[in-house]
Amino acid sequence: MLLSSKETILLPKLLWHLPVFTKQPGSVVFPVHPTETSREVVFSCEAQGHPPPFYRWKLNDSFIVPRSGSRYALTGGNLRISHLNKEEDVGVYQCLATNSFGTIVSREASLHIAYLENFKTQSRSPVRVREGQGVVLLCGPPPHSGELTFTWIFNEYPFFVMQDTRRFVSQKTGNLYIAMVEPSDVGNYTCVVTNTVTKSSIQGPPTPLVLRVDGVMGEYEPKIEIQLPDVIPVAKSSTVKLECFALGNPVPTISWRRVDGVAVGRKVDVNKASGVLEIPYFQQEDAGLYECVAENSKGRNSVKGKLSFYAPPHLIEEPQDAQKPIDDTLVWECKASAKPKSSYRWLKNGEPLDTMEDRVQVNNGVLTISSLKLADIGMYQCVAENKHGRVFTNTELQVIAVAPDFSQNMLKPQTLARQGGDVLIECRPKMSPHGMISWRKGKEALRESHRYVSVLDNGSLRIANVTKMDVGLYTCVARNQFGVASSAGSLLVKETTIITSPAGHLDVTVGESIVLPCQVSHDPTLDLKFTWFFNEQLIHFGNHGGYFEKVGGRSAGDIMIRNIQLRHAGKYTCAVQTKVDSVSIATDVVVRGAPDPPVDFQVTEMTDSTASLSWGSGPDNHSPVLTHNIQARTTFSLGWQGVITVPELLGGKQLTATVIDLSPWVEYEFRVLATNAIGTGEPSKPSKKARTKDMPPKVTPSRVNGGGGGRSELVITWEPVPEELQSGPGFGYVVAFRPQGAQGWMQAAVTSPDTSRYIFKNESIAPFSPFHVKVGVYNNKGEGPFGPVATIYSAEEEPSRAPGRVRARSVSASEVEATWKALPWSNNRRRILGYELRYWGERERQETASVIRTMGNRTSVVIRGLEGSRTYFISLRAYNSAGVGPHCATVNVTTKKPPPSQAPVKIIWNTSNSKVILKWDQVRALENESEVTGYKVREHSRPNVVETNTTSLELALPVNEDYVIQIKPFSEGGEGSSSRQITIPRIAGGTFCLTRLERWASNRKIASSNPHADKLKDLPM
Repeated sequence: MLLSSKETILLPKLLWHLPVFTKQPGSVVFPVHPTETSREVVFSCEAQGHPPPFYRWKLNDSFIVPRSGSRYALTGGNLRISHLNKEEDVGVYQCLATNSFGTIVSREASLHIAYLENFKTQSRSPVRVREGQGVVLLCGPPPHSGELTFTWIFNEYPFFVMQDTRRFVSQKTGNLYIAMVEPSDVGNYTCVVTNTVTKSSIQGPPTPLVLRVDGVMGEYEPKIEIQLPDVIPVAKSSTVKLECFALGNPVPTISWRRVDGVAVGRKVDVNKASGVLEIPYFQQEDAGLYECVAENSKGRNSVKGKLSFYAPPHLIEEPQDAQKPIDDTLVWECKASAKPKSSYRWLKNGEPLDTMEDRVQVNNGVLTISSLKLADIGMYQCVAENKHGRVFTNTELQVIAVAPDFSQNMLKPQTLARQGGDVLIECRPKMSPHGMISWRKGKEALRESHRYVSVLDNGSLRIANVTKMDVGLYTCVARNQFGVASSAGSLLVKETTIITSPAGHLDVTVGESIVLPCQVSHDPTLDLKFTWFFNEQLIHFGNHGGYFEKVGGRSAGDIMIRNIQLRHAGKYTCAVQTKVDSVSIATDVVVRGAPDPPVDFQVTEMTDSTASLSWGSGPDNHSPVLTHNIQARTTFSLGWQGVITVPELLGGKQLTATVIDLSPWVEYEFRVLATNAIGTGEPSKPSKKARTKDMPPKVTPSRVNGGGGGRSELVITWEPVPEELQSGPGFGYVVAFRPQGAQGWMQAAVTSPDTSRYIFKNESIAPFSPFHVKVGVYNNKGEGPFGPVATIYSAEEEPSRAPGRVRARSVSASEVEATWKALPWSNNRRRILGYELRYWGERERQETASVIRTMGNRTSVVIRGLEGSRTYFISLRAYNSAGVGPHCATVNVTTKKPPPSQAPVKIIWNTSNSKVILKWDQVRALENESEVTGYKVREHSRPNVVETNTTSLELALPVNEDYVIQIKPFSEGGEGSSSRQITIPRIAGGTFCLTRLERWASNRKIASSNPHADKLKDLPM
């Protein structure tokens, strides 16, 4: 069928196409039950095509011809088979879909009918065996189709034979094997057969098992009853089960192995009780020779079987639909994985492809058709097959023959070119077969010449070294045997773009800001696009932490790098692009900065006070290293600290140093920092922790002191030496002491480095006698020095006398003052450090008394927080470091009545010039309260308090601030309750700012606390 280009447009492929399957048949296993009368199967088949396809079916490669009243019926593409017949209908089915453009064949679908008939015989003869003999009871399953499973009933349902090492039911034959009969095995055995498809079960006739009375069977070697086939084909990814069982006395044990020596995989399940070997998901590596071994004490026997791997074809490469020009060549490849290897054949429109023509070649799945014709149009199918199955592909071939057509690929209306450059004007018409292409400029034919004009094989026009003379209208003309067509477009020549900024090299310091220029001259009719690259990676402005910023105009692409960092060193490229050309320029930027951290830092040697260090130089970032600095830290230091080194100044080329004045027996970490003219870089990685060697200690305890303690004790105290100054393990103290004036020293060792005191007890020590003491140090390396001598005193005696002239008087309702005569401060046996006062209420016990302690020679104390009108008892005694002395005689005192609980009310204030006059009602004390003796007026913004014994007061008004006051009564019992705060308006600049109404209100104002404030409404204005 020959289609012109016009016909192709009128009848596009969307409106016509060959059949394509949308649903294909699948294999069916149909279960048949004896009582079932309706036996019907439907194979599905559906295809799309235009015109719509019609359908045919094959059974075992023969066409099925549905007739009226037959068991076969077609509904659309679906095949319905009624009244199934297991002799006539079992087989392989295929659907064929055909329209006027071709035929396709579906995949194969098999039909199997599963059934299970009854056993033919109704009774079986007894099986007679000796005790200890092996026996096989035959099942003999009835006619069937579909997979079966087998069980055996012992005597009666539901008692089934339990399988173990002595009894085995084969799922291949259905037979029951008893390796060695025992008396308990006597009885009737019934084989039960179940069809796994139909789910129906049939019981066979019972088989009696009887023991013979002519003796017991002796021991004998294993006899394998279930043999293995020589070769067992196993499908890929399936599960295979190998059975092996032997008779024997004693009962044999069953084991499995691979004869080729390969270990049995972990996925393999070996049931030692039943002798079944199961391999799930069978793969190529599972194939091989397997051996079953049966053993007992009398001997050994074995059988072998080979598992061979097979796989039906599986497509791994399929041909795709093709649309080819007439006279072109078609190559389709079809490839499938299979075991054994697939063979290939091709179908065209459902029939074997005719390969008699020389131009049609089939080679191992590759189909080649040369010099394509319209007759080659159709549906092609590759069939890959081996003895285990076959697969089909579906592929459409269209052969196109059309006249030249530019409707889909017109020449560009305008093509821009750079003066002096090359230009390509593409010409890609649709035509089949490919014809001849020619060009003209204006009305003149364009011929290839030495002036760089050429027509490429695909028909496009190439012009090299373009000049202004090449401007004009160019027309592409395409011809083949079916017609002629043309398309035209203009060529415009533009000025070359030139970057005027020179390529350069910039040397900058970290933190500076620089501008990278990119100035250009260009054709003014063309738009410019500037793109920047850093080390050949596109710069995204707005990212990179805001370091990069465009600062050029329309004809400049300058960029600024702000606060430049070391990582910004590298090659920067400015690329300028127009519609006709592109140019670029590169600038190398060197960034100088502080040095990188030194490397390979390590401690090479440690002594008790020095550390030898070495390191390597890191990158100097284009500025030579001038100095190095060493820092150290310990678990006792606050962060990193500078250290003293030899040499003292470490130059830039100095890569070793010795740190001195370190503390012995301390674990140190070190690091080094490099400095150049730019600054100091990051420190090196810390060294591994290293400990200085130990030595005898040099540092003695500080703050040696003492005193106190119990009778006949000398207490010596000191501040422990910090761990970093102990110079080694086994650190302790040597405490030396002697009475003042004595010659020899007594010594004691204190082994704990954290101990801060030592107590020497001896009955001969006089109270409060002076001693000279000193504390030395030692460790495992030896003894260190003693510290300076200090004078301390032994424990003193408690005070022996009570204070005299103890008096108490009530100061207010909540305060009492106690006074006494002091004891002598010191004698040769004791000191007085202060006094202890105890007080308690009349309804309290002395044991719960509150305590106040004074220091030094004070002879009075004020007790606060007491209750009014209440009697309190007071006792006093002296104390020192040894304890307390005897109590004085108890004295008592009664606090004054509480102050008035009522607050002042009816507070009235008047203002006159710069003064305010306050008046309030007299506060009356209650019966249990002390009489009012006066009032205190407090102004909140000032610290002073004004006292008065009347109920009025005149005060000066402050300027430019409100006057906030409170009034409270007081009595001998103390201060009473305070009134609410009274706020008096401020004076602005010394002048009242009040209206007549406000002045009246302010002159007559009564505090909000006045309960009679509502009566003021009748006062005259």
